[in-house]
Amino acid sequence: MAIHKDLLGGPPPTHLPDDPEPRELLGHGSAPTDVAAKYPASSLAWAQLADEAFENGRVIESYAYARTGYHRGLDALRRAGWKGHGPVPWEHEPNRGFLRALHALARAAQSIGEQEEYERCSSFLRDSSPAAADTLG
Repeated sequence: MAIHKDLLGGPPPTHLPDDPEPRELLGHGSAPTDVAAKYPASSLAWAQLADEAFENGRVIESYAYARTGYHRGLDALRRAGWKGHGPVPWEHEPNRGFLRALHALARAAQSIGEQEEYERCSSFLRDSSPAAADTLG
């Protein structure tokens, strides 16, 4: 008999509901600014904006975009039953926008000397999803 219970007593993984439209638009080359304007709750669009800004040396813009994606993601996680801690698996594709925004926020915070925020966000990312932390660097 198999037991399918978390024997450590931790919270179950949170899986955000799928919202394929922003992902499909971005995947087909739509501008992230257009996608964020049409789907402002999409952490993925904000994370992509943060990545593009960072790659182009616009660290403050990257920070602002990442913070927006992070907060929109926190809102979505709470609506999905997340209680402030527990796994947010990278393997579940709808979670990736939030995790990418969290990573981007850590990266931008470090770039502007916000060491405490960098450490908090980096720990949060690793605690939420070791696979995301490893994948995103």
